[in-house]
Amino acid sequence: MPGPDHDVVRDVRAALRTATDADRAPAMQAYMKSEMPFLGVTKPARTTALRPVLRDWHPSDRAGWEATVRLLWDDAAFREERYAALALLTARRALAWHDPGLVPLVEHLVVTGAWWDLVDEVAGHTVAPLHRAFPDEMAPVIRLWSVHDDLWLRRTAVLAQLGSGTATDTDLLSDVIAANADRSEFWLRKAIGWALRDLAHRDPEWVRAYLASHGDALSPLSRREAAKHL
Repeated sequence: MPGPDHDVVRDVRAALRTATDADRAPAMQAYMKSEMPFLGVTKPARTTALRPVLRDWHPSDRAGWEATVRLLWDDAAFREERYAALALLTARRALAWHDPGLVPLVEHLVVTGAWWDLVDEVAGHTVAPLHRAFPDEMAPVIRLWSVHDDLWLRRTAVLAQLGSGTATDTDLLSDVIAANADRSEFWLRKAIGWALRDLAHRDPEWVRAYLASHGDALSPLSRREAAKHL
């Protein structure tokens, strides 16, 4: 089996270090409540630093690409390296490999990431497009995540249709919300409200009807977030 591309991992780390801002790093770590330290690289600076690396990277096979994402993620010494791993995950040259076979890697990233900045990026930019492209294969996976012991897989299930608009599978959305409506965790209550608010931009009538018939089962936070722009 092909191994990871150690050269691109080295290049990513070097690029991030050229953009290091030690003065910013402590505040960024404190804001994210992260045990992993930061280099202090802002998102715009990170995008600029990684652009030439991503431009010149030509993963030759799927197994090597996945192994490279895992290596950069698992061996990260700074949080920006995990952000960079997600950039490799969604790199244009790798999109042909975005299919239901990606589920084990997605689960690994969500469970080990275990915080909103990483999990929401995976949910919105990998899981949601996967569901839109492969709804029949992904819907059962998302339903299993919605009742999983892991909090962050549950959050991913709730957010798994962000940006889907009128293509949203409202039966699936209803199911994953129902599976989590009675949970007390802030991260799930916020996610439920966010998912409904996101859909409300495209289908406000469905969201109004849902809140009218199911709103009593939701937390005040979820209802408030869902109705914010109605």
